[in-house]
Amino acid sequence: MAPRYDRIGTSYSRHRVADRRIAARIREALGDATTVVNAGAGAGSYEPTDRSVIAVEPSDVMLAQRPAAAAPAVRGVAEALPFGDRRFDAAMAILTIHHWSDRAAGLAELRRVASDRVVVLTWDVAVSEEANWMLAEYLPSQVGVDRRWWTPFDQLAEVLGELRVEPVPVPHDCTDGFFGAYWRRPEAYLDPEVQASISNLAMADRAEVSSAMDRLRADLDSGAWHRRHADLLDLEEHDVGYRLLTASA
Repeated sequence: MAPRYDRIGTSYSRHRVADRRIAARIREALGDATTVVNAGAGAGSYEPTDRSVIAVEPSDVMLAQRPAAAAPAVRGVAEALPFGDRRFDAAMAILTIHHWSDRAAGLAELRRVASDRVVVLTWDVAVSEEANWMLAEYLPSQVGVDRRWWTPFDQLAEVLGELRVEPVPVPHDCTDGFFGAYWRRPEAYLDPEVQASISNLAMADRAEVSSAMDRLRADLDSGAWHRRHADLLDLEEHDVGYRLLTASA
């Protein structure tokens, strides 16, 4: 994962800012855990500031973007966490497991080092395929990518144990620019820096992305997008498939 994010992660600190409402959901899921490891931690989004946190991240580019006040971080991968068994109350992994080289091994490591719970933010591919208009209308080839990156929840449960699965609706003004964040702000996708901070777009064929953005721009200019998605324009939040998973360790 390090070379990938060394290449595509250069603008994360500007466009992948933790959304306070999603952060509150993650803090709630962590319960009363006072020590936490954050695997695939990136630039530090969603790390709780009221607990003792250690971050693990393989990319030097991402590590360099962590704020000076962020939790201490070590360079490493989720598949081989450099900690003893049950070292932390909780382990968290936020929008990262789809990039791991061996997801089962990484999840097993989360379970190994956590004495109380494991918290994972990921997505439900069936919901995202239906609700994410960018996939359906402009980048249908990314549906296949989403399916390859997604791990079915029953497979996660085989490693983590029984899961609590909770929908995480995305606010219309979400500050974290992940793939589904701009469901009511389509013009944001036209920004090259925004594209570079979304792995689905940053890693897709550039000609295909350019063509998709040309079509989106034309639909915005003509009003076609707004007519087609009038049902979204008054919503404060929208379920585009993101799911918060909690397992007892």
